[in-house]
Amino acid sequence: MGTNWRIFIKQEDWWVNWLGFLLLIAVFSGVVSHVPRFSTWVTATDLLDQSYGAMMLLMLGTGLLCTLAMYFLEASPVSFARAFPSVFVLAMAAFLIESHPFMKEYGLGYALWALLIGLLISNILAVPSWMKPAVRSELYIKVGLVLLGARILFGRILELGQYGIIVAWVVTPIVLLSMFWLGWKYLKLSPEFSITISAATSVCGVSAAIAAAESCRARKEELTLAVGMTLIFTVAMMVGMPLLTQWMGLNDFVAGAWIGGTIDSTGAVAAAGEFIGPDALATATVIKMIQNVMIGIIAFGIALFWVIYFAASDQQRSGLGVVWERFPKFILGFVMASLIVSFILIPLLGPETVDARVSLANGFRSWFFCLAFLCIGLETDFRKLWKQIEGGKPLLLYLVGQSFNVVLTFIVAWLVFSGYVPD
Repeated sequence: MGTNWRIFIKQEDWWVNWLGFLLLIAVFSGVVSHVPRFSTWVTATDLLDQSYGAMMLLMLGTGLLCTLAMYFLEASPVSFARAFPSVFVLAMAAFLIESHPFMKEYGLGYALWALLIGLLISNILAVPSWMKPAVRSELYIKVGLVLLGARILFGRILELGQYGIIVAWVVTPIVLLSMFWLGWKYLKLSPEFSITISAATSVCGVSAAIAAAESCRARKEELTLAVGMTLIFTVAMMVGMPLLTQWMGLNDFVAGAWIGGTIDSTGAVAAAGEFIGPDALATATVIKMIQNVMIGIIAFGIALFWVIYFAASDQQRSGLGVVWERFPKFILGFVMASLIVSFILIPLLGPETVDARVSLANGFRSWFFCLAFLCIGLETDFRKLWKQIEGGKPLLLYLVGQSFNVVLTFIVAWLVFSGYVPD
């Protein structure tokens, strides 16, 4: 018992929480007042005016924190510190491409470019051995998810009351379970692959896919394919959904609820809602925020189901201890960040101050997500990925599931926001 405390400094699952909260403390204490990103550029002169110095400081700060984690995780901190700048510079390239007006107009964000850059290097050039110590996708994505928790403000969720909860929490589990059953039992995909695609489609895209994959121990190739499909169709839906809602003549609240419940990325939801109007934007982002709350619940449910069902069927260890072992610990950080910001920091600092600090935390989250998507690409072999695509079953599962999601969400959103559900 005396050595149990060591798990809190010897396991990556706990270090992602410590790193996430160190960054949140730096943001909310005022130590960090700016998180750099590339501003919109068109010409070479615009590129020269970017804040490269601030980005180098960001690279140094985040690199030092992650190197500290490597030391306690008994990885090689020197090898990590040597490799991290190259990975960070590649992430900078993804942000640079994203910031061009053409990419912004069509919603081609940093996540897509980071994934593509990683895939091209790993499958055409090969990842240099000296870079591999800093290719740690799970570390980066889990830190990003802890930071994401600071965005889940319960006060915003209550703005839509039972309306938003009905749209997000009734539709989401129905779509999730239906897709999982279809993929696993009828399309004969692995249960891990099926639940990863289902979570990405029904909850909130990439973040939910990663949480689900962690809970059921899905293979890296399965996660990569789920993420890739999600990113591609998110762009298509971000452009198409606002046009469809206008063609159908929907009011802004129904349109916003429909968009928030179906488009997989929070950023794409905001862009699509803004295209329609302020009421649609507010409704869409709150609906998506309510869905984001389900990440922790679903991750825990998946871990519990996998231990009870698959451990029993495979005659493996089962029980609450195994559930705790498989449970992604970053979910605890995600939930704690949300609770602290919602119920302690907002009353203490005020909504406007908290909004500004959350925006800074979101800047850190974007950098860690970019590093994660890049590393997912660097760790992925196209030959293994092609075996997952063969036969088109994953794509079929996504298309059928997303179509069901779109139809069911529209029905519920129309019923709720057209006055058929009483106050």
